[in-house]
Amino acid sequence: MINLLEKSPEATHGKVGILTFHKCINYGSYWQSRCMVEGLRSLGYQPELLDYHCDDATWAEMRCAFQPTLPERSSRGEMRNYGKKVRSFVEAISSMPLSPQFSLHEPALAGTYDAIIVGSDEVWNLSHPWYGGKPIFYGVGMKTPRLISYAGSFGSYSCHWGIDEYWADKLKEFDSISVRDDNSYWLVRGSTGREPDLVLDPCLQFPAAAQEQPESGREPYALVYGHGFPEWLSDAVRRWATAQGLRLLSVGYRNNFADEQLLSAGPIEFAKLVAGSSAMMTNFFHGCVFALLNGKPFVTAPSEYRMNKVRDLALAIGASHRIVDANTDTAEIHRLLTTPPLPRVNERIAELRQQSNDYLRAALA
Repeated sequence: MINLLEKSPEATHGKVGILTFHKCINYGSYWQSRCMVEGLRSLGYQPELLDYHCDDATWAEMRCAFQPTLPERSSRGEMRNYGKKVRSFVEAISSMPLSPQFSLHEPALAGTYDAIIVGSDEVWNLSHPWYGGKPIFYGVGMKTPRLISYAGSFGSYSCHWGIDEYWADKLKEFDSISVRDDNSYWLVRGSTGREPDLVLDPCLQFPAAAQEQPESGREPYALVYGHGFPEWLSDAVRRWATAQGLRLLSVGYRNNFADEQLLSAGPIEFAKLVAGSSAMMTNFFHGCVFALLNGKPFVTAPSEYRMNKVRDLALAIGASHRIVDANTDTAEIHRLLTTPPLPRVNERIAELRQQSNDYLRAALA
């Protein structure tokens, strides 16, 4: 693994703090953090993840990591594998450039930076079970002459609910503001009157950082990423995989319809597994993102919690047909699993990548 703690010798610009969900035991959270770090380095900056700590948040994160499919509880064997997964994450996170640790509730202790970037991830989700409503993610107490959001999201918090004046006033204090989905766009615009830029998630913006070589020696397989899939979808994908002579590998979470449960996979192994797969079935936002950056066929049926993020990404890049539901014909699901993203999707991602690059350069100038 590349040691990201080493400072880039090419750094010619200032020190930039990144405030995001970098310590979540979640493949997407890790990779969007790492891609942001490596992307900023490629632009000549000195990035550092702001390493906040909160005992309550850490406890909640660990509970979710070891019991991800509650109310169905993990077995002892599964918990041992989840423990290996957690240790892989801890090792990978520790290899990234981190600030001195400080309390989540005392943001003034974070230190001084030439700029602080809040995002990506659902940093403004007021309904998040343990980070929701924490002022630090709205820039409160940050010591910097330039407060920027990059690909900030409200996640499952709907634009129809609105936000109160306190949070709106904090958003108004950002020097530059961008979001990664339409739901967040309308929340920012409706509450502040500002028109935020729409930008790509860091994994799509800086894809080279997340593109790993596939592992050798595996039988041909399709990847399952997520949990709580509806039976109509798992049955359709199971039949397709059997007809194609593919094994179904479930990464990170248990899915009983899969042939193999890879519960201990760390973030690097996850990226390698996506790279080597024939197709992906997912209900997670970053499952879609990784399928896209690897050019893999995929289908998604996001849960209500993840619908805003997945729907708006698909709309932005012209891939809404990848979202399936109980009314989708089984033959169409099978077709999507054998058809990679259309050229127009990659063209749209390239357009948004340039737009995102322009925003980031201007915000940091």
